[in-house]
Amino acid sequence: MKKFVSICALLVAFVSTTALAQQNSKAEFKFDKETHDFGKIPQGKPVTHVFTFTNVGTEPIIINEVKPSCGCSVAEFTKTPVKPGETGTISVTYNAAAKQPFTKNFTVRSNTKTPVKTLYIKGEVTG
Repeated sequence: MKKFVSICALLVAFVSTTALAQQNSKAEFKFDKETHDFGKIPQGKPVTHVFTFTNVGTEPIIINEVKPSCGCSVAEFTKTPVKPGETGTISVTYNAAAKQPFTKNFTVRSNTKTPVKTLYIKGEVTG
């Protein structure tokens, strides 16, 4: 029983330390803008926007994942660490297959002070 309690205590200490380290991260995004409006776009022609960010923190930014909200979108992002003062990009493409207004989001997971960030695109697909 003492071993079990000791293991649990070590596990709690490890999780707490890891969570605290993430909260105290000194890497931080500053995006030029976090929402892009394509306006009216033609049906059947994919559109792309590149979100640009600067690392305004004191440690490199490492992006782990950029996840689109649906299968109609894809994202590419800077895979190498972005050093303080440098810029990186997240390029998003929307497949304008359906004629309708749209709003899509992209969840960015990283080592920054705000570890989950959301970027948005919107517009209207016309015929």
